[in-house]
Amino acid sequence: MKVVTGETMQAMDRRAIREFGVPGLALMENAGRGCADAIIEAFGVRGPRTVLVVAGKGNNGGDGYVIARLLGEQGWQVKTIVLAEREEITGDARANLDRLAPSEVVFSSPPAGLTPWRAELEEATVVVDALLGTGLRSEVRGAYAEAIALINDSGKPVVAVDIPSGIDATTGKILGVAVRADLTVTFALAKLGHLLYPGTDHCGLLRIADIGIPREVADGAPGIDYVDREAARLLVCRRERQAHKGSFGHCLVVAGSTGKSGAAAMAANSAVRSGAGLVTLAAPATLNAILEIKTTEAMTLPLDDGGRGVLDERALPAIMQAAEGKSVVAIGPGISWDPETARLVRRLVSEVELPLVVDADALNALSEQIDVLMGKRSPVAVLTPHPGEMARLAGISTAEVEGDRLGVACEFAARYGVYLILKGARTVVAAPDGRMAINGSGNPGMASGGMGDVLTGVLAALLGQGYEPFAACRLGVFIHGHAADIVAAGKGEIGMSAVDVQECLPSAFRNLISQTGE
Repeated sequence: MKVVTGETMQAMDRRAIREFGVPGLALMENAGRGCADAIIEAFGVRGPRTVLVVAGKGNNGGDGYVIARLLGEQGWQVKTIVLAEREEITGDARANLDRLAPSEVVFSSPPAGLTPWRAELEEATVVVDALLGTGLRSEVRGAYAEAIALINDSGKPVVAVDIPSGIDATTGKILGVAVRADLTVTFALAKLGHLLYPGTDHCGLLRIADIGIPREVADGAPGIDYVDREAARLLVCRRERQAHKGSFGHCLVVAGSTGKSGAAAMAANSAVRSGAGLVTLAAPATLNAILEIKTTEAMTLPLDDGGRGVLDERALPAIMQAAEGKSVVAIGPGISWDPETARLVRRLVSEVELPLVVDADALNALSEQIDVLMGKRSPVAVLTPHPGEMARLAGISTAEVEGDRLGVACEFAARYGVYLILKGARTVVAAPDGRMAINGSGNPGMASGGMGDVLTGVLAALLGQGYEPFAACRLGVFIHGHAADIVAAGKGEIGMSAVDVQECLPSAFRNLISQTGE
């Protein structure tokens, strides 16, 4: 599903009007109709049908006037309160305001706002938020902020028109205060603010209404891919019935150190669970005995560690030899941030000519000499940082990363020619050519140790099976989160472990494949 910024949506509206001759009044009518239909479907089955439309002076308010008229025509009791004077309403919004009966509209401009109309708010069975829309850029203050607080405190079901008032449509940030909606009806395409936190928490159920934007306009608009279940399903490759283990790649996982053998095992086992034909785990020889037990299906390659339990450059020749004939190399889970290990990691990233997945302390090793990425020989390098690791890689603060997750990921991927997976709520995937995606699966139960090791194994397996890199990244993060969603549905989010997710990976793939009719 394509997702756009608020600015892109406004440009689409202008193009539809100017280049394709779609009247602005028609777009507004269709938007209001889409909202009215959603309200009737959600709240019009039984009980009182009393609606309070709280409108601003812009086009979002104009959509609200259409909603008020259409619901009134369906027999609903409707009151519209406009937080402006009539003279301030212009253009298409004014045309729709003039179609409402004067007795149905109240003008209550700042500083009064919604405060004098608490009784009407209490009597309503549904409140329609048509205050601010997707054009908001500055913090909400004064009467509008007070109106939003009253709406949130009312306890009434709230339907937001296009986006809850107070949410930045491009970043998902709360601009001071924001409406908490039970249902949001947006138009043509979802906006980033609907899907990025904290905005997504304010949207409730999201519905997208067709308002007559020409397909050519929508298809030609720049956007970001939102990976939901349907999008992920289309990425899964069909397996031929005559396939064998050699058909699905051989993953080499370089991982582990004393105290972190579990990370190495989870990465290797997750590659197995994600369909890799063969997996070899290369780890410090000191850990080999325990890893032989922890990785039944994966092969192990004990690397000379001098009895230290961590890897250093003496292991480089054996790793390079082991990489011959492999499909992909994953580096990092549990590998430690030992200075000698860091040097080995940087050598591997520089010299390996296979697709690479780089995670955990391998990322920290790169952060010390980030220009190593500029000289890599790998045709495909996938980096999977969490926000703290991303901050070290980019040389900025974690707060700066979290403040612009999309921008930071996109800029880094382009600069260093890598695929960047910035983990977190709504994981971001950025390709070096500028393509971007936001993941739609997962839950807070994943906030526990080892989840990143599982993702490393998933990504290595998909790249090893020959998936196109951007497809592998998008499918990998979705499957990872989807497996966690399966665990949460059966066991709950609290106490979820990485191994729980690892063991549900086959079920996650099955859930997607079963929808293809295979």
